[in-house]
Amino acid sequence: MALAAPPVALYIHIPFCVSLCPYCDFVVYAGAAARGPRARIDAFLGALRTELALRADALDAAFGHERPPLETVYLGGGTPSLLPADAVAGLIDLVRARYGVADGGEITLEANPGVDERGDAAALRAAGVTRLSLGAQSMSDAGLRRLGRRHRAADVGAAVAAARAAGIGSVSLDLLYDVPDASLIDWIETLEAALTLEPDHLSLYALTLDDPDAEGLTGPDGDHLPTTAGARRWRAEARPHQDEDRAAAQYHHAVHRLAEDGWRGYEISNWARPGHESRHNLVYWERRPYEAVGPGAHAFDGATRRWNAARLDGYVAALDPPDGGAPALPPGGSEAIDPATEAAEAVILGLRTDRGVPLAAVHEPPLDDAFGWALAAELLDVTADDRVVLTTRGRLLSNELFSRLV
Repeated sequence: MALAAPPVALYIHIPFCVSLCPYCDFVVYAGAAARGPRARIDAFLGALRTELALRADALDAAFGHERPPLETVYLGGGTPSLLPADAVAGLIDLVRARYGVADGGEITLEANPGVDERGDAAALRAAGVTRLSLGAQSMSDAGLRRLGRRHRAADVGAAVAAARAAGIGSVSLDLLYDVPDASLIDWIETLEAALTLEPDHLSLYALTLDDPDAEGLTGPDGDHLPTTAGARRWRAEARPHQDEDRAAAQYHHAVHRLAEDGWRGYEISNWARPGHESRHNLVYWERRPYEAVGPGAHAFDGATRRWNAARLDGYVAALDPPDGGAPALPPGGSEAIDPATEAAEAVILGLRTDRGVPLAAVHEPPLDDAFGWALAAELLDVTADDRVVLTTRGRLLSNELFSRLV
């Protein structure tokens, strides 16, 4: 069994949005919680700073003050760009002081492209942000309306231009395919419009409409919030208008179009210009240890997975007790990773990337029993340097393969 190790990355979850997209399952508090006289951002930031300090204390106790500095920091959400730039700077300064950040470390911030949500790119760059991830989702106004997004297609270009002018070195766009009633032509046009903006990185995700309530993830210590009635209705209406064959065609088009343009499809859903791969996300796929703070955030030390509960009230009350008592770590849960799970995770996460896994892995559980089936089904290929990788068909059907490995 693997031993615990100090983190090489830190994830900070900022759980606020101006409005809640109906397909979103991230831990998000929207509307009055995010803006106006009843906004909860200030109370949250106080609690977050306390959690950062308490987690750093625990790491000092476990690994000593001289542990290696972080390679990456990722502010995700939610919409972290809603935070004032001085609050972002304060968080990054605290992280540098308590965790350390390596020279040339990657510091990513997620942002919505809307004029009133994207933040001040120059101030974010001055705060230390080196990489901006923009939630474009679609490059057509009709597609954005279909998804319940607030911004318009022109806002994406303006946000990219602002990031470039500010000197932010890497810009990523998130796009969704398999959107209800969106044709292959719609997807081709969205991808072309995105490429016209010359981003450095693209994350292309199939729209998934899960039910975290049915999966038992929304209890008091769960890492998800209950799905709203409005979102549940939207999903019920949307599902019949999705199409697996159309989604496969959209993905195939992206694979070939981006390869023609010199992009590296380094993970199932992620493409990058050379040198612009998300170093933070690679930490996850390589099963390296990472720390995480904020409601619903997940951490991993190489031996144990830990998560914070999603409920903001419980989070703030633990870290900033209303009775003035000593702060405590927020509620949540943890699980030790047994050797069988460790082996399965290593294979599954490795196969998600274009590097795959060593050929020797096919002779070990869990891939040994599934390898022949997957090879015959054209889900896997063996490279000239003896690596087992997913084919494009394998990427599309990866969930079927991965279900056989756990």
